[in-house]
Amino acid sequence: MKVETFETDELTQDDFLGGKVQLRQPRGGYRAGVDPVLLAATVEAEAGQTVLELGCGAAPALCCLGVRIPGLYLYGLELQPGYAELGQHNLHQNGQKGTIWQGDVSSPPADMKAMNFHHVIANPPYFKQEKRISAWDGGREIALAGQTALETWVETATKRLRPRGYVTFIQRAERLPELMSAMQKRVGSLELLPLLPRVGRPPRLILLRGRKDGRADFKFHPPQIMHVGPVHVEQGKSYTSRFEKVLSTGASLPFSD
Repeated sequence: MKVETFETDELTQDDFLGGKVQLRQPRGGYRAGVDPVLLAATVEAEAGQTVLELGCGAAPALCCLGVRIPGLYLYGLELQPGYAELGQHNLHQNGQKGTIWQGDVSSPPADMKAMNFHHVIANPPYFKQEKRISAWDGGREIALAGQTALETWVETATKRLRPRGYVTFIQRAERLPELMSAMQKRVGSLELLPLLPRVGRPPRLILLRGRKDGRADFKFHPPQIMHVGPVHVEQGKSYTSRFEKVLSTGASLPFSD
């Protein structure tokens, strides 16, 4: 748990979306990868709408989303005070309107519970604590394997939706049954988008979206492939053109073409 404020020498400043987003991150704690960027790229928001991210960390997803779609009102909830403070700084640094609350997903602050949002997004911890070796950094460990059940994340997210609002999660593929079961109890119009690392590989990540009061049939969208070729053969990330545009220019990643 990172309680205290990060000192300047504990931080780096990193470029996201080809430099459109400048993000301060801890050198030794939890650092954002591509996952929050991908999550943000799927959100089909409009200027003037509100977006809440649960477990926002240093707010990489919110910053990327706000830069792609100007005019949003961005909110986040983060358990660790040090990261919540950093997330608030990053929003302001990137010219975004918003508030980061410090609090627990299982017991959100009153100010957050008094609001409803057009979109709620989340990138919950991917791992169960009993099934992995703990990370050396406490802040990183909470981000990777928090104690809050995945169903609690879904319950909190869906409670904060406006009528007809959307909730979107990114999660590891092996936890899809758990996530889908929790979402089916609370929202409709579920849509699944698997992300394949390469041709011929099983999905590592999935994106699952639902809509409050939605009545549409379940949609299983064609998987999208992140890297070129069946194996890694040269230096660099070798992203497909679609994912290169998402990560380097801030392009959207729609569930369906």
